[in-house]
Amino acid sequence: MTFQQAGREPILRRLAAVPAEAVYTTVITLREQMRGRLANLDRAQEGPALVRAYEQLQATLLYFCRVNVLPFTAAAAVSLADLRKQKVRISTQDLRIAAIVLSVNGILVTSNRRDFDQVPGLIIEDWNQ
Repeated sequence: MTFQQAGREPILRRLAAVPAEAVYTTVITLREQMRGRLANLDRAQEGPALVRAYEQLQATLLYFCRVNVLPFTAAAAVSLADLRKQKVRISTQDLRIAAIVLSVNGILVTSNRRDFDQVPGLIIEDWNQ
């Protein structure tokens, strides 16, 4: 879940000051969240747990229908290959997110400085501070 989805106040304040058309998430984030929601559904038993799992799936779907989602493009694939050649050692999904952001000359808003600081040329902002 993103900090925006969680309703974290510092993030919501910063987002309110930025035009909506300038704010994006990535298809990688969408994939990770949908995978988690579907896994929760697979584990859910009958009753309240199953109802909650479907509510979370629906909420995630609605969120991603409202936000801008950056795709993984051919340019992102080139960025990813370049990062792999540079032997950047972070998780595969984080590396793909970084590749997307680099391919569009974007700014990554994250609190995960430990990993993303390892990506050469990636501009990072932490809005939790």
